[in-house]
Amino acid sequence: MNIIFREKDIPNIREFDVYVKHDGYKAFEKALRMKPIDVINEVKASNLRGRGGAGFPTGVKWSFIPQSEPIKYVVVNADESETGTFKDRQIMENNPHQLIEGALIAAWAIQATAVYIYLRGEFWDIAHALDKHIEDARQAGYVGENIKGSGWSCEVYTHLGAGAYICGEESALLNSLEGKLGQPRVRPPFPAQKGGGLYSEPTVVNNVETLANVPFIIMNGADEYKKIGTEQSTGTKIFCVSGHVNNPGNFEFPMGEITFRQLIFDHAGGIPDGKQIKAILPSGGSGPIVPATDEILDTPLTYEDLQKHGTILGSASIIILDETVDITWAASKMTKFFKHESCGKCTPCREGTYWLDKVLDRILRGEGKPSDVDLINNIAANMQGVTLCALGDFAANPILATIKHFPNDFMAHVGGELKAAGD
Repeated sequence: MNIIFREKDIPNIREFDVYVKHDGYKAFEKALRMKPIDVINEVKASNLRGRGGAGFPTGVKWSFIPQSEPIKYVVVNADESETGTFKDRQIMENNPHQLIEGALIAAWAIQATAVYIYLRGEFWDIAHALDKHIEDARQAGYVGENIKGSGWSCEVYTHLGAGAYICGEESALLNSLEGKLGQPRVRPPFPAQKGGGLYSEPTVVNNVETLANVPFIIMNGADEYKKIGTEQSTGTKIFCVSGHVNNPGNFEFPMGEITFRQLIFDHAGGIPDGKQIKAILPSGGSGPIVPATDEILDTPLTYEDLQKHGTILGSASIIILDETVDITWAASKMTKFFKHESCGKCTPCREGTYWLDKVLDRILRGEGKPSDVDLINNIAANMQGVTLCALGDFAANPILATIKHFPNDFMAHVGGELKAAGD
């Protein structure tokens, strides 16, 4: 079932005329006939959860916006910088009007005066194409002054970032959008509150995939949407599969309909050369790695089912590692990424990633000892929950989870026994 990847069923749906021919912007027109609070309640009732990583209920997020404030904004997070994630790009390239429509519905719901689509700097070509699609919507009366005679006006703009992972975090994104350093803000106030959002005004920040779900919900109703997926994880989800698979790519399925095993072997083509799976990163480098046991492979892909195994679905950037991978090396690669992308604002993250990288390099050179593995385990544990944003936790995950699940890979480098492996 394709709620998002409709180009698979409707060729050229990226074009305005084709999109409109297939009921495009009908949901927005319906929303304009509804009270804004009723739109919020409909999305809340659908239990649509954020598709950017955190999985926070979208309608609840919208309800935090104070309706009494005269200036409010919707910001679309199209930074897409999580390792192994490439779904939002496909949405913006192939079904851009559904994103624009979803963003406009969100803007009507909170009575925003403008929508800003924040794209990573490498997406300059997509930004230029989006500008054209926005202009097509403007010419049809869906963007600009007095939209469809409603008395409500809203602009839609694109904005290119400078290519920083940290700008995927909503408060760092807002700083970047304002022309400041892309670093997380001290909270409270939160973005939904006065003083915490874009230009200090209340702001909703939603992921591309999240907003692309909204037109279906408004057009068909929350009850119809809840028929798809599970009670806690409604709707479809796009799974980005990469790594050691024969057929990497994006796959859209109802939440809970398939397992890791089905996704990898039935849709991603299995493992090259018939090798065995060793490990899975369910959410790129930021989510804890898990061993490819039968129990894990047969786990339904939902937010709640992955939590039972001590990991997260996040943005569903699923990276497969086969039996040839040295997990110590993989932990080092992930650590180098987070060290490079740390904005440096928080001491535990800035210094912690530096020392993790240094000690891992020592281990991989064959100069390490068992106490070094205990040391990096301790450093990572002390980085958790003490930084302004989640990057500190994300950087700790590759260390803590790899030592927990793959102690033998570390022992092969250092010899002896690891205290951390038994923790």
